[in-house]
Amino acid sequence: MTAFLDRLFHMWTDSDGLDEVEDRLAEFYTDPVRVNGSDFSLSDLAARVRALHAAFSDLRSETLQVVADTDSIAVAFVMHGRHTGPYETAFGTIQPTGSDVHIRTIDVLTFNEGRISDLWVNADDLGTLRQLGWRGV
Repeated sequence: MTAFLDRLFHMWTDSDGLDEVEDRLAEFYTDPVRVNGSDFSLSDLAARVRALHAAFSDLRSETLQVVADTDSIAVAFVMHGRHTGPYETAFGTIQPTGSDVHIRTIDVLTFNEGRISDLWVNADDLGTLRQLGWRGV
């Protein structure tokens, strides 16, 4: 499973091939994939990958812990990057700060025929906002 996660994280952090990201996503995810209870198309996920790369450069992931059973995996990880582009949030756009950020996340991935069909994401969005200087409304 480590090789799968390495390839998955590489797909999210690699800025090469963003034009083909939807095809790359199809290797890992069903279409649609259920994310936090809502259906997302591969096109929706591709937009998220592109938005991540538009806001952050030098992306890399660090896996902290993996817990697996027969058809699901829970993975705790940190995404590292530099805030070099506009970051769209629920509180508005945060303009580039040049700050290094550490986005702490836990994903629970459920598999169907070798691809992720359901995904629960718990990201430390407040921690990320604070690293970028956000102090609330």
